[in-house]
Amino acid sequence: MVELTKEGILDKVIEEMVEVVESSKDEIFTIGDNARAEYERLVNELEDTKDKVVGLIDDGDDLEKKVRLSRQNLSRVSKHFDQYSENEIRDVYERTHELQTRLAMMRQAEASLRQKRDELERRLQTLYGTIERAETLTRKISVILKYLTDDFQQMNMMLEEAKEKQEFGLKIIEAQEDERRKISREIHDGPAQMLANVLLRSEIVDRTFRSGNLEESLNEIKSMRKMIRSSLYEVRRVIYDLRPMALDDLGLLPTMRKYVDTMAEYNDIEIELTTMGKQERLPQKYEVAFFRLAQEALQNAIKHSAASLIQIKLEINNRFMFLVVKDNGKGFDPNQKKEESFGLIGMRERIDMLEGSFTIESAKGKGTSLIIKVPL
Repeated sequence: MVELTKEGILDKVIEEMVEVVESSKDEIFTIGDNARAEYERLVNELEDTKDKVVGLIDDGDDLEKKVRLSRQNLSRVSKHFDQYSENEIRDVYERTHELQTRLAMMRQAEASLRQKRDELERRLQTLYGTIERAETLTRKISVILKYLTDDFQQMNMMLEEAKEKQEFGLKIIEAQEDERRKISREIHDGPAQMLANVLLRSEIVDRTFRSGNLEESLNEIKSMRKMIRSSLYEVRRVIYDLRPMALDDLGLLPTMRKYVDTMAEYNDIEIELTTMGKQERLPQKYEVAFFRLAQEALQNAIKHSAASLIQIKLEINNRFMFLVVKDNGKGFDPNQKKEESFGLIGMRERIDMLEGSFTIESAKGKGTSLIIKVPL
């Protein structure tokens, strides 16, 4: 019996995971392929049904006119009954009854076809949703496969012991907790503290007003207004960092300009933003992804580079999106493993999901450039 090492066990687990994921991907692709074939068949059937409905409507309208004329003829025969022979009267009655029966059957067929048309449209909507979900799952599984076959193998080479592998998993939790602590600290030190001061000042205003000192009360109210305005600014800044509403309302470029201006003012650093190419809105996944990438790159530059100037270039053309974030800071060795590199790992994963490329150019004392290219 062969005893497997920790690395061998992990490799075996990864291999089995890859096989399961690939099998699932094939099954999902088959489901999507069958759904697309059924979708095309139903589209043709729907078009044929619509044509039949239109034809029945036209034929029904023509037949309805004939029924109307036949009924008028029947009414005339009934009114002058003695002027027609028995055969003529019978023919008129039978003709009218036949036309009415044909019209009723035709209207019934039209109603059935309308019902079939509506049912086909509902089935097409359901199939379209199935196709979209299958395509989305296929893309996600492709990312997972890439991660398992490429990144996981590289990770296995770097992490030689099981403890290091476990620490990498815990790093994700640690990053989430760090972000929560940061938001909690910002709210506590900013808006919460200011609101507590506003409450205290409101009690002072109440006492001074009751004592009859109107001038001091007005001064306190003015001070409260400044504190409330400052608190509102801090709350909006925290909300903007979490998810700027302008990204949904105005799009990527206006939001980027606003964010750059805010960060430059708040951190007292010169930040230049240059935009080139198309100015119109993009699909939301690209706008959100590029804003988060720019946000992470800019915050890393401000936090770690000690730069006096950060330059951001955003270019959008018909085929690609480019983002370059360059600073004149202290730089670093990209090949050296650092604790702060976890943010870069998150950026790489986001770029991989968009099937883009990510390049870091840096050297100690020569600043850093992050170059991102994503196909549209």
